[in-house]
Amino acid sequence: MEVFYTAKSFSGETKSGQSRVNDERDLVEQLRQDGFVLTSFKELKSEQGTKVNVKFMDRFSSISVKEKMMFARNLSVMISSGLPLSKSLQNITLQTENKKLIDVLQHICDDIQTGTSFADSLVKFPSIFDELFTNMIRVGEISGNLEEVLGILSSQLEKDSALLKKIKGAMVYPAVIMTAMGLVGVVMMVYVVPQMTSVFKDLGADLPASTKFVISLSSAMKEQWYLFVIGIPLLGFFAKFSMTTTTGKKALGIFLLNLPVVKNIVIKVNCARFARIYSSLLKSGVSVVESLQILSRTIPNYYYKKAFLHAIADVQKGVNLSKVIFEEKKVFPILVPQMIEVGEATGKTEEILGKLAEFYEEDVDQLTKNISSIIEPVLMLVMGIAVGFFAIAIMQPMYGVLETIK
Repeated sequence: MEVFYTAKSFSGETKSGQSRVNDERDLVEQLRQDGFVLTSFKELKSEQGTKVNVKFMDRFSSISVKEKMMFARNLSVMISSGLPLSKSLQNITLQTENKKLIDVLQHICDDIQTGTSFADSLVKFPSIFDELFTNMIRVGEISGNLEEVLGILSSQLEKDSALLKKIKGAMVYPAVIMTAMGLVGVVMMVYVVPQMTSVFKDLGADLPASTKFVISLSSAMKEQWYLFVIGIPLLGFFAKFSMTTTTGKKALGIFLLNLPVVKNIVIKVNCARFARIYSSLLKSGVSVVESLQILSRTIPNYYYKKAFLHAIADVQKGVNLSKVIFEEKKVFPILVPQMIEVGEATGKTEEILGKLAEFYEEDVDQLTKNISSIIEPVLMLVMGIAVGFFAIAIMQPMYGVLETIK
């Protein structure tokens, strides 16, 4: 059977995780060999038959990180006030405006009233409550400190939301510039170039390859406009789909970790998220191996996933995490393994990682504030190349005609 357990060593260290055992005696023996005593365990139900049918219109609604953060925070306050879990969930349902979240919370309330655990109810909604959320709730239920775990979760979600908001905010300026460039390009191709084409035909000018390319593209955009209207969204969908494949994730990881300027931001964002999530999991009582497994499925970058999976295998052999992380120099700056090593030596890994997360979050904040000044020269260069190519393509035939007249 598959069980989720919590255990303590004779020195007071807490450990939790999942294990496949024959019975309780087998689990006790396994933990005893590792120097731990079983404090509690729960048999995990098969996930078969736990999925909820998602309505078609629900696919177009979503639950934001802020809503999940408020949900965790409010639930923590209500439980710490002495309200039962089911009553707390009912109160939050009445306060919620998001229809999808209301529907989800009603399903969870019904499950809890029939004897299903809170964590097992959350597992049914993986698109809303990820593995990080459900595993921390499971630890909180078993250890009896659910309100504390919910408080840690809300803090984690708040920090994560703030970090992602900074990144998205920094991308607004380049996105606006690129959109404006695209619109100007479309206007030029659809209205200006056709008029120049008729002039070239009247003059009988010998057109160079660059001019022929511009005229052909202009003609296609004007006459087969529907191909662009359909093709561009399809291309975007294909690109998004390819990012869900292993090859696509690997290619994106290589691209981002080798792109000047962006590389530095990507590394610091992922290190901040790693430190924050890992610290939260350890505070909640999740074991090192289980935490790394959750991280490998939470951090999206392919090379960070690979690093965590490698770490899991080595940590299970007894190697310190700091030594494993030190070998991953491409994705972890030297500061990360050094801080983890200090935490391992002092027994304050979660506290030190919390400070490390704050350090990288402040660093990312500073980088995102300066990103417009970093990206502006690159955008100017791209615009200069585009305008220069267009100018040469239009002006070159005219100079050819003038030379012929002379």
